[in-house]
Amino acid sequence: MPFDPDDVRIDLSCGIGPDGRWHGWFTVHVHTDALRRLGLHPDQPTAEITHPSPPGWWHATAERHALRR
Repeated sequence: MPFDPDDVRIDLSCGIGPDGRWHGWFTVHVHTDALRRLGLHPDQPTAEITHPSPPGWWHATAERHALRR
């Protein structure tokens, strides 16, 4: 793994959602110095979402093509 144990923190949360069911989620935090060692940094233009994700049909088609091979 490219990260030291102290470079990554994972927070787990859970609670009752608006629908009355329990939900869980986690957040991953990576220390910025660890990202810089990999050549990544928050000032890179690719570190931000610049356009919306492709539509759902695009992902489904890509998965179908991958399974055919």
